[in-house]
Amino acid sequence: MSKKYLLGVFHDEHDMIRAAQELRKSDISIFDIYTPFPVHGLDQYLEIKPTRLPVVTFIAGTAGLVLALLFQYWVSVIDWPINVGGKPFNSFAAFIPVAFEIMVLFGAFITVFAFLLRSKLVPMFSGSIMHTGATQDKFVIALEVKDVSFDAQLISKTLDSFGASEVSVREV
Repeated sequence: MSKKYLLGVFHDEHDMIRAAQELRKSDISIFDIYTPFPVHGLDQYLEIKPTRLPVVTFIAGTAGLVLALLFQYWVSVIDWPINVGGKPFNSFAAFIPVAFEIMVLFGAFITVFAFLLRSKLVPMFSGSIMHTGATQDKFVIALEVKDVSFDAQLISKTLDSFGASEVSVREV
């Protein structure tokens, strides 16, 4: 299913920011803004929700910690108990360094994989480029054409008034 996007292309980041401000004042939802380098403050115009990756990291780290402790306990107490100098088999103090390292490993790897899946940066997803200049030297504001009430001509005039060098509709 293809979607239509109205693209406003700018040569200057300041013109693009002013156009994004005006679009948000007019209650027009911005789908995304593509820039060749990071531009501070764009997230307030995109209504980006806070990420849930810290929750994923916490759950993965906790799972790694529990699994490491259980595995070490099982090996040392149940499966292969070895009497070393009369020390107890379930010496949890000795388990802490390994459990900590496994916790960090699980947290890091699962967070990276969750980020790649959420961002659709894995090979099974095919992406599309909104505008060829967006990764080189142009700033692109993409507005999703959702329904009939979307007035593309009025928005095109607004984008033109803020210095858009090109305004076009693209189907992706």
